[in-house]
Amino acid sequence: MDGLDSAQLRTLAAVVAEGSFDAAARLLHLTPSAVSQRIKALEETVGQVLVRRARPCVATDAGRPLLRLAGQLTLLEREALADAGGSLAGLGRVRVAVVVNADSLATWFPAALARLPRRAGLFFDLRQDDQNHTAELLRDGSVTAAVTAQREAVQGCRVLRLGAMRYRALATPEFAAAHFADGFGAAALAAAPMIVFDRKDRVQHRFVEAVAGQPLDPPVHYVPSVPAFSETIRLGLGWSLVPEQIAEADLAAGRCVDLAPGRHLDVPLYWQHWRLESDVLNDLTAAVRAVAAENLR
Repeated sequence: MDGLDSAQLRTLAAVVAEGSFDAAARLLHLTPSAVSQRIKALEETVGQVLVRRARPCVATDAGRPLLRLAGQLTLLEREALADAGGSLAGLGRVRVAVVVNADSLATWFPAALARLPRRAGLFFDLRQDDQNHTAELLRDGSVTAAVTAQREAVQGCRVLRLGAMRYRALATPEFAAAHFADGFGAAALAAAPMIVFDRKDRVQHRFVEAVAGQPLDPPVHYVPSVPAFSETIRLGLGWSLVPEQIAEADLAAGRCVDLAPGRHLDVPLYWQHWRLESDVLNDLTAAVRAVAAENLR
């Protein structure tokens, strides 16, 4: 097999990141036909289909290792040229993809990016997923790093413990009086409407099972937006677990009450990233660890 072509690898990464051949062409300032030819040539070199032509385009099992390689080469190439005093103009913009759970993204994580040294042509592609699923994007090569609940290192990655995000059970005083007048017990929990972020989110169900001593199936509102999630609780549509950083303001203002004083749920979070000697990754890791230490338990 011939050696892998770096331009073809970058094109593969662009197709998967942008979701289509046309979007990748716009990003790379090529024609869609040129993008298609590069992908076809790379597939012929490897002898495997690397991109599933869908909406959006996704890497196949054979394409995932090359997707990771493409991201690593792009990052290392930029740093090597910068260290050598070479021109970065031909490389265009480099985006480092990071997947973060919604609650971290809504609270502490953006401050980590603000602490990073500014680098010309370097941008971040932040993606959102449940903390129990973020590591999947590391496995398929779609992202460089992840905030995840998975403590076992993904192959080819390093893992560091960040701390735990603490959740408290909140509802309006009126909702609490209507649904939990006799206490925060199994019967009330089975009947009271509960707010859940999406179908991947099992944090509330874990807490309910711990309190009730058994799995329950309460009525659920799915609200996949952090601002709307908090607002539905404030409007009395249901109760839910809320990150402590967000809960404090509502508790202090009397808009909500803690349904289970003295009880909470701590979700351990970890930082996983490619095992790669990179100044960008080292700086990002240092900033994430510092900000997490200030905000997590």
